[in-house]
Order: sequence, then structure tokens, then C-alpha cells
Amino acid sequence: MPHDAALCATQQPCEICPIRYRAVCAHCEGDELTELEEMKFYRRYEAGQVVVWAGDRMDFVARWSPALAGLTQQLEDGRTQMVGLLLPSDFLGRPGRDMAAYTVTATSDLVLCCFRRKPFEKLLIDNPRIASRLLEMTLDELDAARDWLLLLGRKSAREKIASLLVILARREAALIKRRPEGRITIELPLTREAMADYLGLTLETVSRQMSALKREGVIELDGKRRVIVPSFVRLVTESGDDSDGGPLS
Repeated sequence: MPHDAALCATQQPCEICPIRYRAVCAHCEGDELTELEEMKFYRRYEAGQVVVWAGDRMDFVARWSPALAGLTQQLEDGRTQMVGLLLPSDFLGRPGRDMAAYTVTATSDLVLCCFRRKPFEKLLIDNPRIASRLLEMTLDELDAARDWLLLLGRKSAREKIASLLVILARREAALIKRRPEGRITIELPLTREAMADYLGLTLETVSRQMSALKREGVIELDGKRRVIVPSFVRLVTESGDDSDGGPLS
């Protein structure tokens, strides 16, 4: 854990956290929230800062808020691959495992809501609702990983770009309890370089495909990080999926 990560003295109480209903504490009530508050602390990271290195010991687990981070693995010869994204409300760490499996790097400034590992593991044993919610989130993560295998293995460069935008749009909408529809705006948390790394493309290909989507009216660009989508349905179609997120037959 980087020593220069600033500890935050105060943050929002669990009861009024705007993304609690999507996080591991979604089903917690009075006494459970009190227990979480007692074991909770915060860490703040700047964009580009490593949160944890693969193989590091972790004495905490955490809920992600409010930005994104990339999960990467490295081969012995130095080659790296981004293998996943942590989105707001996602869970970092594994109860019962004190070693980090991946290197986690902040893609923008973020705050981690951390829980001390041992007290949290005991809370899972004593409170099946929290354990059930963590299992639900883990299965969702497994589904997302399988979808990503399809994207990397079968989709064209254009479909990969559109799929990433769809994923980000759906998560942003879910955080405010809505479904993405009509004209939407996406605050892109990744640089073009990070998008290329995550999608298995070159920087030139990402730039070319973004320009093509813009030229054809699928997206509009407002600066480097804001993407406006005039029709979400059309964006989904460009991703090769149907409106429910499954592959088009």
C-alpha cells in the first residue's frame, strides 16, 4: 500500500451514502451499519496512483467510490494486460484471502471506503444478508467477465468501443436508479491509451473508431472525456448486443 495515500478523517455515514444500495452493504440495517461504521476508514488516491500491487498483503477490503480503477496482470517479460475495471460501488479484496491477485491502479482521483479485514470477515459469518449480497456481486462479476471474453474474442474494434460505452452508460444510470435511454451523456473515465489497453487495441485504432462513430452520428464528443450519445438504442446496436445486453442473433 502506498505510504502517501492520504487518510480521510471524515466522509459520508453509511446511512446516507448515495451508492450504498448498489454496494456490499446494500441490505444492511441499523446494527449492521453501526458495525460497518466502526471498522471503516478511508483512503484517497490520485489518478495514476497504484492502489495495491499484485502479491501485496491486504489487511482490508473496500468499496469503490466514486471513480474507476483498472485491474492489471503482468507477465515475467514485463508485458501487461488490463483484465478488468472496478466501477463505483464495486468490491475490492477477497474475504479469506489476504493477498492481492491483481495490480489496481486509479484511472482518476478516487476515494476508497475501506473495512478492516478481520472484523469484516467476522461480520460475514454473523450476518448472512451481507454474505448473500457479496455472493450476488461476485456472480455479477463472473457474468461480466464472461461477457468480456466474448468482446475480446469475437467483436470488431468498432463493437468493442461501443460496448465499453454501453457498459459505462448502464453503470452510471444504475447509480441513480435509472435505465439508460434516449439521449445520454457519459463522463469517460479512461484516456484513449487506457481504452486501447483494456480493449486489446492500438491507440490509433481507438482514435479512428471514435472518430468514425462521431462522423456517423452515433456519438458526439464534448472535450476529451465527455461523450454524448443521441440514441442509446443505436449505440447498443453498434455494440453487437440487443437492448437486454445479449448478443444479437
